[in-house]
Amino acid sequence: MTALLDLEAVVIRRGTAADGFAMEVPRFVVQPGQAVAITGPSGSGKSTVLDALGLVLRPTEAGRFGFGAVDVAAAWRAGNADRLAGLRASAVGYILQTGGLLPFLNVRQNIGLSPALLGQTPGGVNFDALVAALKLGPHLGKMPAQLSIGERQRAAIARALAHRPALLLADEPTASLDPVNADAVLGLLLDLVKSLGTALILVSHDWARVESLGLTRYSTVAAPGGGRLELAS
Repeated sequence: MTALLDLEAVVIRRGTAADGFAMEVPRFVVQPGQAVAITGPSGSGKSTVLDALGLVLRPTEAGRFGFGAVDVAAAWRAGNADRLAGLRASAVGYILQTGGLLPFLNVRQNIGLSPALLGQTPGGVNFDALVAALKLGPHLGKMPAQLSIGERQRAAIARALAHRPALLLADEPTASLDPVNADAVLGLLLDLVKSLGTALILVSHDWARVESLGLTRYSTVAAPGGGRLELAS
């Protein structure tokens, strides 16, 4: 089976040499449908890694960076940003800490945005299944400002999965939720990605919350001038 993500000897640098931050990824492999957690303290480089995995941030160095059959490292070197933008739009879903819903679109429109941009038929079985699983039916006509924090996060999950991406990136998706809602949202998220066959990379500083979920765990640890992503034992 071809790995969905296959990284080796990848370095991502932010800032200048004097005050910059370098994140090292010696080895990172995610299989299709696999759920992985990246944990570590705030400021340790978790979001930097996520931006690179989401094809938003270009690595400074890459011995190997594969996304399915696409050689991402070669595409970056060739300046083929359009190809990577297309891959990102079709194959990656993203959930932000705050949900990131567009405030001028209602819930139905937010969920349907990615499929519409990709030319997919609006609505359909996947839309109905997401709305039912996330209990969003009564809220489809509401604007994000009319939703509770928990409802906004559920809508953000639906939006990120509506185009059936191969990879879902979730950056501290429960950070703004109370413990009961956080557990409920994480449970829903894992059930959905499993049913869709979507790989999940969940970034969190709260390992205690995700420890019971049975995810493969990587952690960001301090290194000279930056950090390092390592498989946790």
